[in-house]
Amino acid sequence: MSGLVARLIAGCARNRVLTLLGVAAGLALGVQAVREIRLDAIPDLSDVQVIVSAEWPGRGPDLVEDQVTTPVSSALLSAPRVRSVRGQSFFGLSLVYVIFEDGTDLYWARSRVLEYMDTAKTHLPEGVTPAIGPDATGVGWVFEYALVDRSGRNDLAELRSLQDWTLRYALASVPGVAEVASVGGFVRQYQVQVDPERLRAYGIPLRDVVEAVRGSNQDAGGGVIEVAEHEQVIRSQGYVKSLGDLENVPLRSDARGAPVLVRDVATVAFGPDVRRGLVELDGEGEAVGGIVVMRWGENALAVIDAVKARIESLRASLPPGVEIVTTYDRSGLIRAAVGTLRRTLLEEMAVVSLVILVFLLHARSALIPILVIPIGISLAFVPMLYQGLNANIMSLGGIAVAIGAMVDAAIIVVENAHRRLESWETSGRPGDRTGVIVGAMQEVGPSIFFALLVITVSFMPIFALTGTEGRLFKPLAFTKTWAMGFAAVLSVTLTPALASLLIRGRIRGEHDNPLNRWLVRGYAPVVRWVVRRRGLVVAGALLLLATAVPPFLELGSEFMPPLNEGTLLYMPTAPPGIAVSEASRVLQLMDRELHTLPEVERVFGKIGRAETPTDPAPLSMVETVVQLAPRERWRPGLTWESLVGELDRKLRYPGMPNLWWMPIQTRTEMLATGVRSQLGVKVFGDDVDQVERVASAVAAALRAVPGTRNAFAERATGAFYLDVRTDRARAARYGVRIEDVNSAVETAVGGLADRRGPRPLRDPGPLRTRLSQRPRCRRQRARSDVEQRAGATARAGGAPLHARAGHDPQRGRQGGRARRGRRRGPRHRRLRRAREAVRRRQRRAPRGHAPRVGRPVRVLRARESAAPARGAGHARAGRAAPLPEHALGRGDGDRPAGRPLLARRRHLAVVRARLRPLGRGLGGTDRAGRARRADGRRDALVSAGGLARAL
Repeated sequence: MSGLVARLIAGCARNRVLTLLGVAAGLALGVQAVREIRLDAIPDLSDVQVIVSAEWPGRGPDLVEDQVTTPVSSALLSAPRVRSVRGQSFFGLSLVYVIFEDGTDLYWARSRVLEYMDTAKTHLPEGVTPAIGPDATGVGWVFEYALVDRSGRNDLAELRSLQDWTLRYALASVPGVAEVASVGGFVRQYQVQVDPERLRAYGIPLRDVVEAVRGSNQDAGGGVIEVAEHEQVIRSQGYVKSLGDLENVPLRSDARGAPVLVRDVATVAFGPDVRRGLVELDGEGEAVGGIVVMRWGENALAVIDAVKARIESLRASLPPGVEIVTTYDRSGLIRAAVGTLRRTLLEEMAVVSLVILVFLLHARSALIPILVIPIGISLAFVPMLYQGLNANIMSLGGIAVAIGAMVDAAIIVVENAHRRLESWETSGRPGDRTGVIVGAMQEVGPSIFFALLVITVSFMPIFALTGTEGRLFKPLAFTKTWAMGFAAVLSVTLTPALASLLIRGRIRGEHDNPLNRWLVRGYAPVVRWVVRRRGLVVAGALLLLATAVPPFLELGSEFMPPLNEGTLLYMPTAPPGIAVSEASRVLQLMDRELHTLPEVERVFGKIGRAETPTDPAPLSMVETVVQLAPRERWRPGLTWESLVGELDRKLRYPGMPNLWWMPIQTRTEMLATGVRSQLGVKVFGDDVDQVERVASAVAAALRAVPGTRNAFAERATGAFYLDVRTDRARAARYGVRIEDVNSAVETAVGGLADRRGPRPLRDPGPLRTRLSQRPRCRRQRARSDVEQRAGATARAGGAPLHARAGHDPQRGRQGGRARRGRRRGPRHRRLRRAREAVRRRQRRAPRGHAPRVGRPVRVLRARESAAPARGAGHARAGRAAPLPEHALGRGDGDRPAGRPLLARRRHLAVVRARLRPLGRGLGGTDRAGRARRADGRRDALVSAGGLARAL
């Protein structure tokens, strides 16, 4: 092998032109790769992930999890190469995250998810259609902006229409953009506000109004006919285009034959859709925001530049008074990070070149190692480009690490050539000068080549890293390996060619250089003393090593060194169940306080979620981007830590603990750990109350730890519910089914949306029908409002809601999480224990009631006043309430106590509901291992064969 390397050195030295042409071609490829390589601040640490989202408007997190999240998660568990499946359930929204194994192609994974979603659709409720999310990652939020109108000519609804129907589509067409998400403002709707008193007066059920409105908002086609040798397409146009079209929709005719129109029983107007997120700018009030999500694998800097160019081209077409304000721009960070490394590389090259020139005292010889550095770095970008690696602080850091070793070979070759030429000069110049140089290079070239190869493979263990660690450190290892590998190749190809071409003229010996003489004169005595007292030197070295052990043990550890992004992310957590109006008020106060500091240039606050599957934020999560002014404009002596401390002291809101991070760091940590802070403690348990107490105690203890700015326990419970519980016996007297009650509640309170119809530019939006709004400032008024509105009519001449059902305020969770298709909670236990407990409770039942225990029924959970906590991806089970003494066997006039129900599936729902408190008291779960929530309102007993009535 050494002979082969020696022959290669000789061939390249004697064929300089061919060697230089080959290197020039490689350099051209390297320069092209440098221009085309993707740029970003840090590596993308996210997994290969596909997001499935499904909307079910108006439904609570419990129902969404049971009916949507669980079926979709279960169906995707069996997909190939799936590592884990995580589900999150919110109000009206289900998000399922499918995590694939490392190395899986993203688009192959998306196609597999689409295939398995076809199976899941058959198990979903009517009207729920799951959709696959954008081909982006959690760190793809590269650009954010806000639409404002300080002139007052356009309101939030008009700004939102401008965002949805102009800007969003214009920016989505930019290459590399996966999605443009809208947030904030008001989505305009045609709203039909039905008056319940007028409905009663005309005897028209609410269902007829809904069907009439839907039937009056549609188009149809009648085929084609031939007229005068021309084909004419028949169209029946009936889409709603104005408020008058809705007002004139006929409902029925009265006794005199006069039509009853929608305007006779309702008010038709424009109104806003339900909001689950809003944004605010600089404490001046609400605005409309847009989030540009970059497609996976794209060049972040190029995408941002293209987006900004498109925005500049759109400014001229904006309505008068409307401004587009940039609220987050990652391009500055990318340029700063890449620029810092570029400057560092240039400084290293300059220092290395200066040292070589000083020690060799031969300018042309110094050019050899100086030229090797940029050529080797350029060639390293070629495999980086085809590997899909991007240029970031980690990958460029690998090149910085390799620079010192890259020039070693060239320096040694040049120095040896100088020594041989010096001997050649003193001996009278026998033979050819080129032959002397080639012989000098062949003498040390093979050894240097293999030494560089050893250094090249020194980072091989890093390639064994997997997961997040591998994605973080592999770019550094790859770039360092490629740089060292090309340096080794250049040491036996380009260096011989340049040496034979440039090493000419007078060559100074080592002793002719004054600096060399001084260094040798100082170094030689030290070496002699060390060799004579080697035992003492070794003992001193060990002692010195021992003194380094205590500091080493005190060193902290961190997954990734912090990167000062120049932008802060303020993330307080609001109490669960906060209303949208209160959230808007608090967010504006926070932003106004932040904007008072001179170091703060822009404040863009967001609470709730944007309309994108990549944002799983509940309404209680605040994400405020704080853009800081350049350091030159800061107050003298103010540091980053002192600024954050001042902001933290300035914003103190009761029940809303502060959290200060940076945008990329936040999303990176949340992707890796699921925790919104650098340190987190997970508390597990079966009893939700105990888990809450322990979590609060842990947070209180951690606040006293030195270096802790804030510690808080996440609250996944505490959302407010107003439950409508149908009394089946009373409803049966009026001939009203559960479906009728549910339809009345859904339509009258929440409203039914009809999203059909043309959507022209700045269209008011979908159509929604519901009963008229009433002011609700107290809980009693809220209950009365639901009662009056939902009880208007389920059928013509139906009874009020309070005659058929009861309603009761409850506390519950604001969202849910699941993993691998099931909720996380206590382990599965045998149901035999539950049956024995049932028998024990039967003995305490009132005399004359003897319910039987039949086949086991799965023990499920339901809501209770203290709902289970859902923290860190796990479900927390609740505590069952004690069994009321009247729960078993109490009868009424409609049905005798203890009357058995038919053992059918539709009755098992009642059985499950009454077993929930008992199941939670025993810690039982269903057969799938999913812990359900406990219902603290009533208890009941249970059997498919005999059920004591407790309703």
